[in-house]
Amino acid sequence: MSYGYTTRLVQTNKDADRKLLGVRLGRTCIKRNVPVVHLSHTLGVSRQTIYNWFSGTSTPQAQYVPQIQELLHSLIKQDSTSTGIYLLP
Repeated sequence: MSYGYTTRLVQTNKDADRKLLGVRLGRTCIKRNVPVVHLSHTLGVSRQTIYNWFSGTSTPQAQYVPQIQELLHSLIKQDSTSTGIYLLP
């Protein structure tokens, strides 16, 4: 289990359709220990919305897609800090 993520959420994310943008975001954030609260503040949505995206229950509205794609790109390229937490732009 990753820091800050329940075993249930991690498993739900693994079982969800990896083609969905929110699920890909979830896999990346879980792997890199990005706190949901940071994502919710950065994107201006609730933590529940982030969890729904991660699980594939809902998908991001079109207005969030460019920001999410940018975040994914940044997270994949970024080196971790000494704590293992990735910083959002």
